Amino acid sequence: MEFNDDVGLDTSDVQDMRSSGGGGGVGPRVLLGGGGLGIVGLIIYFVMSQLGGIGGGGGASGIGNVGSGQSVDNSKISEQCKTGKDANSNHDCALVATINSIQGYWQDQFARTGKTYRKAPTNFFKGGVRTGCGSASSDTGPFYCPADSEVYVDLSFFQELQTKFGAQGGTFVEAYVLAHEYGHHVQNLLGTSNRVKSGSGPTSDSVRLELQADCYAGVWANHATTTPTSSGKPLIKSISDDDISRALDAASRIGDDYIQKELGGGRVDQSKFTHGTSQQREKWFTTGIKSGNPANCNTFDTSNLG
Repeated sequence: MEFNDDVGLDTSDVQDMRSSGGGGGVGPRVLLGGGGLGIVGLIIYFVMSQLGGIGGGGGASGIGNVGSGQSVDNSKISEQCKTGKDANSNHDCALVATINSIQGYWQDQFARTGKTYRKAPTNFFKGGVRTGCGSASSDTGPFYCPADSEVYVDLSFFQELQTKFGAQGGTFVEAYVLAHEYGHHVQNLLGTSNRVKSGSGPTSDSVRLELQADCYAGVWANHATTTPTSSGKPLIKSISDDDISRALDAASRIGDDYIQKELGGGRVDQSKFTHGTSQQREKWFTTGIKSGNPANCNTFDTSNLG
């Protein structure tokens, strides 16, 4: 994936908390459905919402996204990441550019359908973090918290995706992961997340939610090279066939069946599926990138998930 050199970057889409260390301690721990790479804290979020513990987008009292001992310091990113040229040579800047593009697409898409897209920051953290869904460690993997409407990622995960999961890696693979998390933000804004009733199983609502987020990631990728910034020019110059192949390779390595078989002891238990199989994740990302149409991502209204 290549960025246009002369297009400006907006670092306000990122909150850099890496210099402030871990954020464990007080507050409920993030509740995961089979690991990171998805939406977390759904049960905690909905239960606490029922009890009045979570306000509209502000997070529960005492477990805000910047916890005790944590602070946001964007000075380094702001200094280093000015244009697409920086994104072509600096890893952090490439992530900023990708996030700008993803949010730019959804902002435009929502506007075309008469809706308002509320931007959400991605939080770079190291070791641990406190969120509106509770505390999380790096082991969680990238995730979206519906309680505070923010994305969280320890950037060391992208290296782990290669060393632990065996993925090929690359800038567009990281873009796919981020676009998936922003797919969950879209679901939260549209109210789709509220449809999650069953937590696990091959046709569970959790699986449908995750596969739809994969599809939304593909939809963004379809439009990535044509989504303009405020300057009128797209941030992303090109996405190659090799980029797409690498993303599909990554999708195949974070399917429930692959993780259970290759990293979890060798036995595949469909009753514990929460994200979909490798084949399903590849299928729905491909559906999104080929069609470029969010309407084709309605995994909740199909009996055949792939």
